[in-house]
Amino acid sequence: MRIFIFLFLFYLVANPLAAQNKKGTTAVQKILLEQQGDWNRGDIDAFMKHYWKSDQLQFIGSSGVTYGWQNTLDNYKRRYPNRQAMGQLKFEVLEVNQRSRKVISLVGKFHLTREIGDLNGHFILIFQKMKGKWKIVADHTS
Repeated sequence: MRIFIFLFLFYLVANPLAAQNKKGTTAVQKILLEQQGDWNRGDIDAFMKHYWKSDQLQFIGSSGVTYGWQNTLDNYKRRYPNRQAMGQLKFEVLEVNQRSRKVISLVGKFHLTREIGDLNGHFILIFQKMKGKWKIVADHTS
């Protein structure tokens, strides 16, 4: 009987947490789809709205670490100055893990189809829930 009571109590505690985790992982995957659409419309400013607007934002790429939202935006605009350079972006989610109530990691692949040459790679995004919204606080893309 004790085992039954323990399992029942565990279910009562774990079930709402599982639902909350699923809600968070679904939310960040939705953000990724929204970013894909923003990019494919040529709107880098809209693409950046899901990044943490802070000097502490980290973007890690082939040239090293960039700190700050504005620096990250400036780098995107410098590297992708027009629609031809931006091409068409396609994300593929490989893994999503809720690390805590306020932190989710997402691992994926990207494919950028362009007339000037395609780009492919992998990325990991670290999302943090701030004021009820999920924001990218770190992005490592290679």
